[in-house]
Amino acid sequence: MPDRLRSEFPLFPLGIVALPGELVPLHIFEERFKQMMNECLRSEREFGIVWLADDGLREIGCACQIERVLERMDDGRMNLLVRGTRPFRVLERQGHLAYPAGVIELLNDLDETTENGLRESAQQAYGELVRLATDRDPDAGELVAMDAYAMAATVDFGVEAKQQLLDLRSENARLRLLGRLLRAAIKRMQLVELAHERAKSNGKVRLV
Repeated sequence: MPDRLRSEFPLFPLGIVALPGELVPLHIFEERFKQMMNECLRSEREFGIVWLADDGLREIGCACQIERVLERMDDGRMNLLVRGTRPFRVLERQGHLAYPAGVIELLNDLDETTENGLRESAQQAYGELVRLATDRDPDAGELVAMDAYAMAATVDFGVEAKQQLLDLRSENARLRLLGRLLRAAIKRMQLVELAHERAKSNGKVRLV
């Protein structure tokens, strides 16, 4: 089997989308997923989070590594912290194991050069959103090192937008989409702030 293919790869269908680099807390309570996670812990192997949308399981998911077992309960339930590692495509579902699994293909990005100013533009918008949301300036060194996945992993854009980012095999395309998402989020926050100011001033805009 080619290096990029994996058979019997554990699949965890969820109502969320994970991104490479993102930390995701999971509460494991179903018997089949207890078995899955115990197997992953024993063999130090990855599993995949795949968005189970209203219209079915998405084709592109994110492989994850268990970073830490936060808590184990007497009945086998556990709280985990996992980190997204890399995107994959589900090629085939396999039903012979005690938990959901499949044949997957690990995906690589296109070999391309980042377009001039594209990353900087997204990072500038991300920094503005962080300032609006937290009243603090993001660390300049950390900001410069962040790619599209790293920035998107810290903002709640919703599952549809995160899946769109995960589906793209081009960092340039992800940065363009992320820039649009960030600017839309900034506009929404500014409108909320304006509404709060108007509410405090009985609907009148304060000029002084």
